[in-house]
Amino acid sequence: MSFQVREVDREFYRAHLEDFLPDVIFDVHTHIWRKEFRSPADASARGPVWPRRVAEENTIEELLDTYAQMFPGKQVTPLIFGWPERNVDLERTNAYTSRAAEQYQLPALLVTTPSWSASEVEERVRQGGFIGLKPYVDQAPPHIPAQDITIYDFLPRHHLAAADAHGWLVMLHLPRPARLRDALNLQHLLEIEATYPNVKLIVAHIGRAYCAEDVGEAFTVLRVSRQLLFDFSANTNAQVMEQALRAFGPQRILFGSDLPIVRMRMRRICEEGRYVNLVPPGLYGDLRDDPHMREVSAAEGEHLTFFLYEALRAFRRAAAACGLSAAEIADVFHGNAARLIATVERG
Repeated sequence: MSFQVREVDREFYRAHLEDFLPDVIFDVHTHIWRKEFRSPADASARGPVWPRRVAEENTIEELLDTYAQMFPGKQVTPLIFGWPERNVDLERTNAYTSRAAEQYQLPALLVTTPSWSASEVEERVRQGGFIGLKPYVDQAPPHIPAQDITIYDFLPRHHLAAADAHGWLVMLHLPRPARLRDALNLQHLLEIEATYPNVKLIVAHIGRAYCAEDVGEAFTVLRVSRQLLFDFSANTNAQVMEQALRAFGPQRILFGSDLPIVRMRMRRICEEGRYVNLVPPGLYGDLRDDPHMREVSAAEGEHLTFFLYEALRAFRRAAAACGLSAAEIADVFHGNAARLIATVERG
């Protein structure tokens, strides 16, 4: 989809974000890829299909231009990785990410598939100059039903052992329909932290807890953790963000965007524990079969801004509720990630 900053966006940014965001920002969750990396035949995906409606591709130049347009006056550094679904050629998307990281001097993660051996993962990280791994639920063996996939099915123990040996960063999406509140996911998160203490594990999207009902007892169970990190990419739920801040403190929360997906124009609501993205009419195609998408009136659609701006406003509300200082906010948006990544040597 075409990307354009409108007056409604500029007004939103000035009113809610410009004075809140620090001048220097580190974005730990961004995707870059070219559309030719996708196979013509679309493989069955286990995740939601609506993110594909936002962008056919996102080159490194488009990503950097997005920052310039969406964050005027701010300096943003991304952590980059490719698009991780099964219908994307991993060889090409990882090679492209590696070249972009070298050209622009950016940190990057290797998108993985569990069939690779530990030595193959180590060699790919070394050759590509990556600082860690980006596994994804879609890469789990296709014979496993989506509701039965465990973390170890797409982030196998031999990959974790390699990451532990090298102190790599790992960006993890939680599987299973219950996501963050799933008892097995919580058990495995604590197990990974105990067994592989040198892995710098970031749980993406606050565990995909997009509605209050997605949390369950997760923060109570995970409170014993000492190292788990969470990014709030593509999450607009201030209540969930506030709970995460109170459970783990601002030093373990990181800003991530999930660009280019969060260029979507939308406002998110929750209905009976399920999130729904409210979008302008006609902008994202036929939505009748997507339970996570719903069109609003043309008049309301004119007032919708970017997904990313909605997520940032939600975090501002959570930060205010928790009484975060300016220094703590700066850490969430830059300091925490900068210190974390400084401890990891490129492959």
